[in-house]
Amino acid sequence: MKPGDCSDVEKLLFDRVQEGNVSEVKRLLGEPKVRVDCIDESGMTMLQHAAFKGRLDLVELLLSQGADVNSNYHDNQYSTLTFGALSGNADVVKALLIAGADTKTKNSVGRTAAQMAGFTGQHHVVATINNYFPIDYLEPYIKIQGLDKEPRLPPHLAPLLHKMMLFTNLHPVHISRYLKQTPVLLDEAYKIAKVLDLLCEKSMKAADTNDVMAIKSHYLACVIRQCDKARTERGDTNLDTWIKSLIRCREGDMCNEYMEKFIRSTMRDFPYTQSELLQTMVRNLAAVPVGGNPTGFSILMSAVNGQQYAPTEDTACDTCGEPHAEKKCSACKYVHYCNAECQKLQWFTHKKFCKHLGEVQKKYTKQEEERMEREKREQEIAKSKQIKNIQMAEKDPENIKDSNEVTPEADSKTDNPSEVIES
Repeated sequence: MKPGDCSDVEKLLFDRVQEGNVSEVKRLLGEPKVRVDCIDESGMTMLQHAAFKGRLDLVELLLSQGADVNSNYHDNQYSTLTFGALSGNADVVKALLIAGADTKTKNSVGRTAAQMAGFTGQHHVVATINNYFPIDYLEPYIKIQGLDKEPRLPPHLAPLLHKMMLFTNLHPVHISRYLKQTPVLLDEAYKIAKVLDLLCEKSMKAADTNDVMAIKSHYLACVIRQCDKARTERGDTNLDTWIKSLIRCREGDMCNEYMEKFIRSTMRDFPYTQSELLQTMVRNLAAVPVGGNPTGFSILMSAVNGQQYAPTEDTACDTCGEPHAEKKCSACKYVHYCNAECQKLQWFTHKKFCKHLGEVQKKYTKQEEERMEREKREQEIAKSKQIKNIQMAEKDPENIKDSNEVTPEADSKTDNPSEVIES
């Protein structure tokens, strides 16, 4: 297929994709002899244009028409997934991944889609790609194998486990609340954890080892086992006591001590100690006391989602770690929450520190206001000087010297470089 070898209808179709006109794109795709994978002068397909625009509706439409998700005719060998990653739309990226986009394809400078996303600051997209787990990977476990009398994973649980495998937020409260909402997973906790152990083993013993997936599978298995233990041994049927133990803050430094110790224990119990990723995590955490920075949670999130991922950002939910939480505590205005449920869940421990955090927030707000006022004054002074110089230049341009001009006197003073350095 030659770049730019398109019919008039196909050229019009490219224009409509660029405009984002879904109804027109749908109509033109129904025209006879229209090729959904034709390429323009730069080697881009319509799907790649739609992905770069971040238009999920167009991406889904073109994929439903059989568009090739791995077309590779672009001048710089940018894949469709790379264009989607550069758009910053994680939903577009997920749709391309589900359609079979290759995550390992590199462009002309040797960068994958995830690397390009990280280079341009789209770290949530990096996390989406790194955490992608095709549901097909669970297929061997939902079938009876060898001498087994039943599948290792009940088939009706595969979609629920798959959803959990796609989580980018690995906060144990977030995972535990998902398990609380899907008790059928906990009813088969032993089987689910065993399948995760097998996925961990498979990831580490493959020719191309996948340390990230191995550590994530192991961690999820640990959370499931702890939730099951809370239910069966402690009678915590709703997991409320377990979740509160994770949320509870330590007196003094407000550290989630129990959660921190739990996450560290999951790293310690990882069976494949030869893993370079595990060794890096342990090195980064070894000299840090519980309550210090970086935390075990931040180390885990960076390992799984990428080094630039910011799980401890200021707007993350203080209860479940979900990023970009829009609600705030109305009293202290310091901590963020997803919703009223998250705030209510944490109130039993937050109320002890709310007043102090409010004072911290007031102090921070005052400092920010002073900084902004200072910057504003500096900008006004600089602008005033600029206007004054322009006015002087208009009145008497001959007396305004070029700032780069060196007078004979100044030049004679700079004959000796050592004098300049000393001065």
